[in-house]
Parts: sequence; structure tokens; C-alpha cells
Amino acid sequence: MAGRKLVDYHIHTRRCGHAIGDSAAFVAAARARGLREIGFADHIPQYFLPVAERDPGLAMAAEELDAYVAEVLALGRENRDLRVRLGIEADYVPGKEEALAAILQSYPFDYVLGSIHYLDGWGFDNPAAIAGYAGKDIDLLYRDYCRLLQRMVATGLFDVVAHPDLLKKFGYRPRGNVAALYEETVRAIAAAGVVVEVNTAGLRQPVGEIYPAPFFLSLCYRYDVPVTLGSDAHRPEDVGRGFDYAVDLLLRIGYREVVTFEGRRRRLLPLL
Repeated sequence: MAGRKLVDYHIHTRRCGHAIGDSAAFVAAARARGLREIGFADHIPQYFLPVAERDPGLAMAAEELDAYVAEVLALGRENRDLRVRLGIEADYVPGKEEALAAILQSYPFDYVLGSIHYLDGWGFDNPAAIAGYAGKDIDLLYRDYCRLLQRMVATGLFDVVAHPDLLKKFGYRPRGNVAALYEETVRAIAAAGVVVEVNTAGLRQPVGEIYPAPFFLSLCYRYDVPVTLGSDAHRPEDVGRGFDYAVDLLLRIGYREVVTFEGRRRRLLPLL
């Protein structure tokens, strides 16, 4: 990333139950990578489930949220040479919008990543639930996923769509042509005024491809959808990982800027 002062807005903490490393180690890794700005965006407590059914290995407990916010704000005060933003990754679950809005309004988040990890309660990106793909029509799954994403952005609760085509994580690809479905989805994102995250974690997963796919990203460019960057780091060594590839892809498509956030307001950062 020589000469590029980039941002990484998708970094987790140990509180989510499936990340390792002290938060300060993630900051140190970002500094070593030469990043300009980072954002912690850990998984919001599973507000959409009864307390007894929440999984501490997938998201922080509700009683940890205050400490998470306080820790990230403190890191921002302590690291003047590297901006540290307060983000959150919030699952979208239809019918639970009011509960989510109440949480989001209670904290001074700089940005909110909107993500979909569940289809009718099935955690499709969880390795422990991969057997759920058996017998399912993959094309219908993509249709349902994209329609849910369209509903998500229309709520106005989110600033960024995280890993927009996460459904491909384990290499399950649609058999049919999804061009029209993807275009419909990108149009919905554009109409909602939401940013798309270019997430490099897919390069480290079985699919071996960035989120979103280059075709999806080219549609975003066509419809003037702005983008930001995220590594989805769950270990310090993954902060900023794959960003050279991501930026080269963005430049080939035509992007020249990425979005940064402060107080849920956008700014543009040149890629060159």
C-alpha cells in the first residue's frame, strides 16, 4: 500500500467471541500497514433473539456494549496519528427495526454497517451451519438474500452495506444469470443513498473472491454508489489485508475515492 493512505472500517474485537487479539494490537497493525484511519465495527448484541438464545460466540452480550463503545472512544483519544472511528456491525432482521433503532440512537456511532447473516433464522455464513445448503435451490437463496438486502437499505438505519454478496462465502454460486437481480439490488442501494463496502475477507474464504464480486461493483459504479473499504479483520494480522488488490480493482472499474465517516457524516478520501 505504498503511498496510499487508506481506511479500514471493518475491524472486530474479542468481545464478539470469534476474534482474537487486544484492540490495541489491531491499532498497532493498522499503523504498521500505513493506514490513515480505522473503524472498529464489532457485532451488535443479538437484539433480535431472546436473551437465553443468544450465542456468545457470534456477538457481544448486551451488557458489553457500553464497554465496547468506551474502549473504542478511548482508543480514538489515545491515537492522534491514526484516526479511530466508532462503528458497529448490525444484523438486519425484518420486524425488529424499532429494537435496532433504539440501540443505534443510544450511542455516538460514526457509522453503522448493515449486514445479513441469517435467512429465516439460518446462519448461512456460519461454518457450523453449512449443512443447511443441502437440498436448497441456490438461485432462490440468492433471490431471497438480495430482496432482503433491498429491504435492509430501505430502512434508513444503515450507512454501509457490509460484504454485499456474503452468500457466496462457501463457494455456492447461482446457477442462473443474476445480472438483473444484482442490478435491481444496486438500484435499491443507490436510491437509499447507502455506501457499499469493498470487503477483502472473501479473498480469505473458500470462495476466494472479494465482496462484492467485480460485476456487482461495476454496477455500483454505474449507479454512482460510493464505496468504502473493510478487511473484516478478526485477527490483528488481517487489518488492511488484501487492500492493494481491492484498490487496484476499484481503480480499474473507475473509482477514484472512498468514503470516510465521522458522526455518521460522509467525507471523500482520494485513492490516488
